[in-house]
Amino acid sequence: MLSNLKGNLFGGITAAVIALPLALAFGVASGVGAIAGIYGAIVIGFLASLFGGTSTQISGPTGPMTVVVASAVVLFHGDIKSVMSVIFLAGIFQIAFGIAKVGKYVKYIPYPVISGFMSGIGLIIIILQINPFLGEEGFGSVMQTLINLPFTLSHINLDSMYIAVATLIIMFFTPKKLSKIVPTSLIALVTMTIATAVFNLDIKTIGEIPHSLPEFVLPSFEMHQIKNIIGMGFTLALLGTIDTLLTSLVADSMTKTKHDSNRELIGQGIGNTFVSMIGGIAGAGATMRTVINIKSGGTTKLSGMIHSTTLLLIILFFAPIASQIPLAVLAGILMKVGVDILDYKLLRMMHLVPKHDLAVMIVVFVLTVFVDLIMAVGVGVVLASILIVYRITVESEVKIDFHKDVDDVVNKDIRIVNIDGAFFFGSASMFEDKISEVLDTKKIVINCLDVPFIDISAIFVLEEMVLKLKDLDIEVVLVLRDRHMAKIKRLDKIKVFDEIPMYKYLREAIE
Repeated sequence: MLSNLKGNLFGGITAAVIALPLALAFGVASGVGAIAGIYGAIVIGFLASLFGGTSTQISGPTGPMTVVVASAVVLFHGDIKSVMSVIFLAGIFQIAFGIAKVGKYVKYIPYPVISGFMSGIGLIIIILQINPFLGEEGFGSVMQTLINLPFTLSHINLDSMYIAVATLIIMFFTPKKLSKIVPTSLIALVTMTIATAVFNLDIKTIGEIPHSLPEFVLPSFEMHQIKNIIGMGFTLALLGTIDTLLTSLVADSMTKTKHDSNRELIGQGIGNTFVSMIGGIAGAGATMRTVINIKSGGTTKLSGMIHSTTLLLIILFFAPIASQIPLAVLAGILMKVGVDILDYKLLRMMHLVPKHDLAVMIVVFVLTVFVDLIMAVGVGVVLASILIVYRITVESEVKIDFHKDVDDVVNKDIRIVNIDGAFFFGSASMFEDKISEVLDTKKIVINCLDVPFIDISAIFVLEEMVLKLKDLDIEVVLVLRDRHMAKIKRLDKIKVFDEIPMYKYLREAIE
């Protein structure tokens, strides 16, 4: 862990400099407070690095996690203990996910689902920052923000808007040479805070930030809220899992290494569990901070722990200065975060993307923004799965051929039913229909050599057809691969296939 000390030191400190304004902004956006964002970055960043399975990952509050925490604050009407119970339970769920080895399944979530979800999260962040951007009190709900937009627009604080616009200009247009040396978010934070003080602008600021270590508080579970706490906890855990492991894949591609997804989930779970005990907000693997850490020389877990230690020192010695940061600056920074989260890769290709994939992306996007985050992912995965089944079914083919003798003479007494493609519940009905067309023969050879897999639904359909054909005195012969033959025999509890000849080659079945 001490190898490449210089690179890890520089990587960790650089990541901390970037994390500081984001942690403050996410803390404020969550509704829990700026210091909660800092606590989240410190505790999760340290523990996830120490116990996690991605050496170069930097963890802390992220946009998606902040959106869920903000939703919890609204749901529990500002009861912070209940919110912390949600974060505590999310950590326990993540540890359970890691122990159950759930991590490997995240990579199977279809890209259109991830794209629609992340773009939806980006739009949520942008919408929720409209009020602070214009100097008004923010809402934790997208619909509430949009409904109250006419009132907000009629009560604009011009000083706040000017500072927020200037923040966005800095975030978008700072020359790359300078941004490589100093993060744009830090440039905006420092310059706009100084400008606010110099011109004595009437703008709301973060307010008092404690510059001492947090108190240790155990989360409490109110029985009348337990259903909501469990539901929100599972939502947060699932979202944190997806958010983290996607970042781990980015880290792998940059470092040419392979992360341990299940260990990473356990590390993230430990971090979220402990952060809830000091009033911090939940976090996950943060892509931008991880990338900066790697590019700045970070190679081991030490860089993540240095990142957290740096943030702790900053808050202990510079909290009074941080309390003067305008909320409009944080709103501008978060709007840029929201814009960056939008999936431009797919958005630019919308006219080229298959209609099925585009439909999934749009459905997930709309549900994410206006309904529920986890429902959006669930519906997206189910919809994508149904469409995949449909595509496989359409591409599967059942053809009927006459057997030809040596002299190329058609033998109408033998029909060959060739199944080409997956033989499963989606294509089983097609097989039934085709068999019904060839009941005027003496022998049917069912050729499954071009079948990559057979599911239990297809086996049961095959079983029923064999019984039907036997009743009609039609001889049935199966041609199967070894593994399919073994599977059919294993599931044949009523011994339907015991008297059915099975061959490995079509020629043997016909002779």
